[in-house]
Order: sequence, then structure tokens, then C-alpha cells
Amino acid sequence: MTASSETAKVREQQLDEVMVTASRLATPINQSSKQVTVIGREEIAKAPVQSVQDLLVYISGVDVMQRGAHGVQADISLRGGTADQTAVLLNGINVSNAQTGHLSFDIPLNLSDIERIEIVHGPAALIYGASAFAGGINIVTKKAADYKAYANVEAGMHKLRGIEVRGAAATGLAEHTLSVGYNASSGYTDNSDYGLYNALWQTRFNLPRDNRIDLQLGYNDKRYGANTFYSAKYPNQYERTSTYMGSAKGEFGSKLKVIPILYWNRHHDQFDLIKDTDKGRNFHRNDTYGANLALSYRWLAGATSLAGELRREEIVSSVLGKPMAKPHGHYKMEDGRTNVSAALEHTVDLERWVLSAGVLLNHNTLQHGSYRFYPSAGITYRPTAAWKISSTWSRSTRMPTFTDLYYTTATHDGNTGLKPERSESVDLGVTYGNAVLSAHVTGFLLWGRDMIDWVKESPSDEKWASWNLTKLNTQGVEMGVKLQLGTLLPLLGEYSSLSVDYTRLHQTSDSGNLLSLYSLNYLRDKLTARFQHRIVGGLSAGWYFRYQKRMGAYEKYENLAKVGNAPYPAFSTLDLKLTYRYRDAAFNVSLNNLYNTRYFDLGNVPQPGFWLTGGISYTFR
Repeated sequence: MTASSETAKVREQQLDEVMVTASRLATPINQSSKQVTVIGREEIAKAPVQSVQDLLVYISGVDVMQRGAHGVQADISLRGGTADQTAVLLNGINVSNAQTGHLSFDIPLNLSDIERIEIVHGPAALIYGASAFAGGINIVTKKAADYKAYANVEAGMHKLRGIEVRGAAATGLAEHTLSVGYNASSGYTDNSDYGLYNALWQTRFNLPRDNRIDLQLGYNDKRYGANTFYSAKYPNQYERTSTYMGSAKGEFGSKLKVIPILYWNRHHDQFDLIKDTDKGRNFHRNDTYGANLALSYRWLAGATSLAGELRREEIVSSVLGKPMAKPHGHYKMEDGRTNVSAALEHTVDLERWVLSAGVLLNHNTLQHGSYRFYPSAGITYRPTAAWKISSTWSRSTRMPTFTDLYYTTATHDGNTGLKPERSESVDLGVTYGNAVLSAHVTGFLLWGRDMIDWVKESPSDEKWASWNLTKLNTQGVEMGVKLQLGTLLPLLGEYSSLSVDYTRLHQTSDSGNLLSLYSLNYLRDKLTARFQHRIVGGLSAGWYFRYQKRMGAYEKYENLAKVGNAPYPAFSTLDLKLTYRYRDAAFNVSLNNLYNTRYFDLGNVPQPGFWLTGGISYTFR
């Protein structure tokens, strides 16, 4: 066996051993019945990106509807769902925003913090709770103090500048990390300037017998011109958000594992309909806090887990909620709700077969006293070490956001009578992997009822209305292949690779001629390709291509006037990152949107053309 094939074999074994949270118990990825995409730290370092949102653009099964560049704001969804239907987690703690899914990625995170990103495709209520209606994205951060410090400086077109510093230290039983980052730009078009700030502190106490306690505190601040973000009739919108979060998480025991979690998040949002004025100004503050307790026990009959969560979501606002008894400051409205859930799951590993089944018992005070069950089951068959066949079935629900319920303005009408969304889904997947080639294909069906969307019954309507679509069914296929080219073509470098992925969706509904803002504008086709190779010595290149076609239509505006409805056009982009590594230093140049495609993910919200960025990073050992 050659050195290259030995390296590829080791890499394959390491991937199979990755433990992912695709069940209540951390599970090796090759035993999971759900389709899980894992993006590791090496892949993140090679990508021409400035944020998690930018990174997810290159995953074919993820729909990223960007409003602003480089992590300003994006709606991120899975399998034809909406941003409100995707659970967002930081180290297994649900940080999804109860006000609106537009803001769920307002989290204090720098790219250097990330160990890996786990994407669970398809409903995952049993794993992540009721908010994981279409799937979940769990961001796992680095905890080990394996270097003293890291620093990165970037600059580029449109007055882009960025700096990121991360330090780490070990003291006795504890490992501490602190990262701070700032990114800003004057913007690529009118009113697209931004300034983003992140700070994250983490401490891990490594206790005897592999027990541990993790503490984290974070702060995120964003200020940006929101050019046509929510209405093309008002291009000079502005938004400022800030997030404070803290959590404590323990993990104790081996055969009987106990995982307690306490968390709190506070999110502020100031929105101005017209920048530098108080016209149409809204203020919102939402608090989410809760406690989780998960117990898992491995015994002769398999592994059994029991988990419970108490989660409280509250909002005070100038426009969202019910009138406050005593208004204070900017806030005149308020609302709150409590979600209580318990999940029971059992898994049996019979060498070639892995069987799992469970049920989520969920109650939300929005449902006026009712308790509902959401069962789930999965099966995995491994005929050989290279092949895996798996299938899952599940039922899920999602509560409407505070925006769905209450956002009533000159352009929108909320609906306090909205019902929770419901769904039933099934999928079947096959994967293959060896030292050189890995491939997967998954087909899925989702039957949705009472799906929430913002719609217009007639193009002449002045307002978007929050609505329950009686029936919305989605079917699709996700497939991909990856080649470790270093084994076949050593000239390209030991770690060279080529990945091609494709997702195709189709929806049917009883929506008639409704004009939709979100649910009916699904991403029918998405093709992505990633090619990594060495050029010479320490110089390498990464090429990133995507093609996508969205269904549905949007209201087209010209000169601030609506001129009719238009279908979403198909488009493609190509990005390139050149990296030169010398010892602990790295020099990189990113060329995003190489052929300057003019495109948008949401109607009338233009995305950047060609953008050149350069950076230098250094790791202090």
C-alpha cells in the first residue's frame, strides 16, 4: 500500500469514528439512520468565506437565502422548509430565535472557534425539539487549548477589513479559550454597509473519569444597512441587533450518562424603515432561557435515553405581542410562552443492524393545555463495512414565531389565530465509502399540514398576510460523490479532493394562485462542486461552484414601483481561494463570484458581484 492510500484509509476511519448528535445519544456517523453532513475545521479553513452562512452556501442540501454578505443576515433552511423550521444549536444548545428565523444566526461565533458543523437533514424533533421541523444545524466549538494564540487579518474590496484573535490557556483541570472578531465593509451597493462584532469565552473543566463541565459566554453585535431586506418599496432600511448568551453544560458518567444544561439568550433588535430617521422604527427584545436534563443508559438490550426540557420564550416590543399593563421605554407590547417536552428513545445495535425508536411528548402554552406525541423510528443496515442502507420515519410540529403572530405594519398583517405546523416524513438512503471514493443518495417525502407562510391572495393586495397553508407536500432526492484525488493523482497533492453534490425537490400544495414570500419559493435544483488541489509546494487552491434554480415568483420593483410578478431566474457562481502555508503562517487570497454573476436569493435583494479579499493568519504554538 502506498503512503497516499494509507493516508486516505486513515482519513476514512477517522470520519467513520466521528460522533454526531443525530440522536439523543452521540452516535458514530456510520451508524446514524439520518442523513448527516459534517463540515470539519480543515474544510472551513480552505473555504473562501467570512461566516458560517457563507460556508453553508456550498452544501447542496442547504438553502441559504442571503440578504447581506458575510453573515449579515440569511434565511437558512433544509429540504424545502423555511428558516423558521430549522433548529440552530451551539454545542447542542438550541439558540433558535423565537422572534423570527431571520435572526437565528445572530450568534457570537468566529470561524476560528469552530471544530465542526453537523447538519441533520430532515425532521429532527426527537433530537433537537419541536423547532427542528425540517432539520437542525449544530455548531460544535473547539475546547482544547492546543495552541497559545491565533490571529487573522483580512482586507479587500468595498473597504472590507477584518480581524480575529483567539487565545487559549490551560490551568490545572481547566482549559480556557477567548476569541474576539470584527468585520466591516462600506458595502457592495447602496445601503449595504455593515459592522459585525463577536466575542466568545469558553472554559472546560476536565474532571476525573472523563467527566466534564463546559461554561460559555458570548456577545454578538451587528449594524447594517438593510437594502430592500423586507420590502423593495423601502430600499433604505437599517437594522441593529445584539445578542448576549450564557450556558453551563455538564457530562457525567459512562455506562449511565447524565447531561444537565442551563442556558439563557437575550436578543435585541432595532429596525428602521428609513435609515438615519425614526420613521417606522421598531424595537424588540426577546429572552429565551431553559433547562435540559438528559439521561442515557447502555445495557444488554441496547441504549436507552430519557431527556426533558423546560424552555421559556418571552418578548417585549414596540409592535409584537399584546398590550403591556405598564409600558416602559420603547416597549408597549409583550408576550411569552413555555414549552415543556420529554423524549424517550431506545437504540439496539445488532452488528449489521441498528434499530431505534422513540417519542417526543410536547406541550406549549400556545396550545392551551394540550399534550401531543411525536413518534420517530429509524433503521440502519450495514451489509459490509463499505455500504450502509438506512431509513427513518417521523412526525413533527412547530409553533409560529412572534413575528408570524403579531407583525402588523403598513406592509404586513400578522395572524394571532395561526395553528402550529404539522408534518409526517419518511426517507430512504444508501451510502458507500472506501479509502478513495464515498457516495450517497437519499430520497425523501414530507407531508405538511397547516404550513405557515406570508402570502397574498391577489397581486394587487397591499399587504402580506400570515397564513396556514392547508397542505404542502415535498418530495426530493439528495445525492453526492467525493473522490480523494491524492491517492489517484499524487501530483495534485496528498489532500486533494473533488466533491460533487446535487439536490432536486418538487412540491405540491393546495395554495392555488397564492403569491408566497417563503414556503412556495422552494429551491428546486442545487448543484455544488468543490475541488481542492496543490499547485506547488505550500501553495494550494480551492474551487467552489454552485448552480441553483428557485421555483415560485417575486414582486418585481423598478424605481421603487411594483411592475408585476416575475419567476426566479437560475444562476451559477464560481469562487476561488489560494492559500500558501509556511510553518505556522498562512497567506490567502479569495476571489468570490469570479465571473461577476448578478443574482439574488430573495427577490429584489441584490447579492455581491466579484469580490477580492486577502488575508494573513498566524498560529502561536
